[in-house]
Order: sequence, then C-alpha cells, then structure tokens
Amino acid sequence: MSHVLSLTLHGGSNTRPTQIAIDQAVVAGWTGRDAAAVEKHIKELEALGVKRPATTPIFYRVSAARLTTGDTIEAIGQASGGEVEFVLLQHAGRLWVGAGSDHTDREVEKYGVTVSKQMCDKPIAPAFWPFDDVAPHWDRLTLRAHVVEGGKRVLYQEGPVTVMMDPRALIARYAAAGRLPDGTLMFCGTLAAHGGVRATAEFAFELEDPVLGRKISHAYRVKSLPILG
Repeated sequence: MSHVLSLTLHGGSNTRPTQIAIDQAVVAGWTGRDAAAVEKHIKELEALGVKRPATTPIFYRVSAARLTTGDTIEAIGQASGGEVEFVLLQHAGRLWVGAGSDHTDREVEKYGVTVSKQMCDKPIAPAFWPFDDVAPHWDRLTLRAHVVEGGKRVLYQEGPVTVMMDPRALIARYAAAGRLPDGTLMFCGTLAAHGGVRATAEFAFELEDPVLGRKISHAYRVKSLPILG
C-alpha cells in the first residue's frame, strides 16, 4: 500500500510541493566505507546486547506509513533517539536525494534491530534535490544533527557523506537492476554520535551542499507515551 507525502522536488523552474506516493521504505544499515570501523562498532554494540547483523550492509524493510514530514512524533517510553542520514528517493524514473532521521527505539534494538526499526516514525525533510545535481561533488556534502539537552542546543552528529558507501554502490548492493524501484525511499546509514548514542527528545538534522550553497533541514520533537507494563 502506498503512503503519500507532500514533498518539494527541486528539479527546475516548476518547483512546488507535490504529492509523492512511496511504495516501500528501506533502512540500510552498516553502510560504512571503512570495514574495520564497521566491525569495531558492531563489537561495541554486541557488548551492549545488540545482535551482530547478518550481512554488511544490511537492508531492513519498514512500513512506508512510518515516513513523516511532521514536526512531532510519538514514541513509547523515553529510550528512542534520532540519527541523521541522507535518503534516496526513486520517483518518476529519477533519483533524488534528501535528509532524514532513522529514529529508533534503543531498548527494543537489544531485542531485535528489525523490530526496533519498525517501532518508530521516520522523519524526513520535505525537500529533495536531483541526485544528478550533486553527483559531481558528492564527496563535499555534509550531514549534521543537533539535539536539545539541558535546555541547550548541542551538536550530536557531524561528518561527510563519504563515511557511508557511495549511493550508486549502495543501490547496486540492494537492487540487482542497479536502480531502486520507482516509489522507493532508502535511508543510507549514519555517523557516530558525539558523546555516544542516546535518547533524543528534540532532534534537528541537515544535509549541506557547500558547493551550491544550500541545505536541506528539518527538526522534530518526540512526545513520549507511557509504558504501563
């Protein structure tokens, strides 16, 4: 079943919010280019009770209905947190790039990563750029996220997109045809968190293109729902 979102595709003079149907949502994990660093992080999480992934990279399917451009999401308890990622969208035969947060329940993650991915809504920024526009200078793009802690805005994540696999290489690992099926949105991996991964009640994220002098950004709050047993 398709999930329809109002997105702005910045692909020319006719730029305006458009109703886009998403047929499938994919969360790619363990997408780092440095295999040694990926293995180190796997072992760190194993020590916390998170199971080793079956493959690297790995592609988790989540409900497309979990995608949202809203500024508030609801989550059970207070153990969930965001993580900034670049996202890819295949629409009308063209590849687009944007930014999102793979918001995840950290307690459920210890039980099963696949289940934890489905537990929370996945916020995305409503703006997308044509991938062809940034492909020539892809390695110059930067991901960044801030959280609010103790009433202060704190840098949570920051780094180049080159920490993750090149989008074309990642797509080739997922789709035999070498391109995403139309109507597919894919989260493509994240960065280490300053101070460690933790719950985040307010999360702001962005994808910066310093060459063309622009950003895609979004922010959201988490409304905590009670755990009653």
